[in-house]
Amino acid sequence: MHRIKKHATLISETGLPATESSLQQDFEALGLKTGMTIIAHSSLSQLGWVVGGAAAVLLALESVLGLEGTLVMPAFSGNNTEPSYWEAPPVPEEWWPIIRAEAPPFMPDLTPTRMMGAIAETFRIQNGSIRSHHPAVSFVAKGPKAPAIIADHPLHYPLGEHSPLAKLYDLDASILLLGVDHSNNTSLHLSEERAKLPKQKIQEQGGAILENGVRKWVKYKQLDYNDGDFAFIGTAFEMEMPEAVKKAQVGKATARLVHMRSVVDFGVKWLQKNRIY
Repeated sequence: MHRIKKHATLISETGLPATESSLQQDFEALGLKTGMTIIAHSSLSQLGWVVGGAAAVLLALESVLGLEGTLVMPAFSGNNTEPSYWEAPPVPEEWWPIIRAEAPPFMPDLTPTRMMGAIAETFRIQNGSIRSHHPAVSFVAKGPKAPAIIADHPLHYPLGEHSPLAKLYDLDASILLLGVDHSNNTSLHLSEERAKLPKQKIQEQGGAILENGVRKWVKYKQLDYNDGDFAFIGTAFEMEMPEAVKKAQVGKATARLVHMRSVVDFGVKWLQKNRIY
């Protein structure tokens, strides 16, 4: 019933619905072009009512990028992590060993995303999409550069050097924030890695994987990633480097097209100056 009411509200607030063709025009007006490499973060509900939902958004994006373009999205699976860290919601301590022993292993084709949104989950299962093999913070990609971007995703420090994010940085990719702001900008985790903050905590994480066809629980190290100040970084970045951000309306949503290298480099300097934890 709640879901029906939510959809009814969305319809009443939309006016005319967005379509694949109207979204394509909106993406072109934002600055997307054939051949670009894009990492996208999105909220379908912010677009208003879309004829065809997430599938229409993907088709519009892919039409603009063309066969030469490459589309990437985070495909995180946060429920395949060390359960003692879980907070949303936490689970009883007596459950922890059961989860470590029995959680299904990460499988790119089967393991769903968690809290990534309908567009990312639809992209994950789309024919032609390929996914990196990290148990918790994988990425999914489609296009000519996809194999190189998702290959050899490191288990340790998975959002740092040699990760899909670092490869996107090297490829001079752009970031699409579609109905979301910089608090959802995963690329700023690369800034965390490169800032080398003296008080940055290291976390021992874990997850279930398949190794030579056998399920096992592995432990790995990563930064204690924290996106709590990403929105502040984004606000400061857009004030100081407005030329690196294009804004336009896509459907009913505010969309941003951001130069990745610029915001990651800015994020490093901002964190070194402002983060105290």
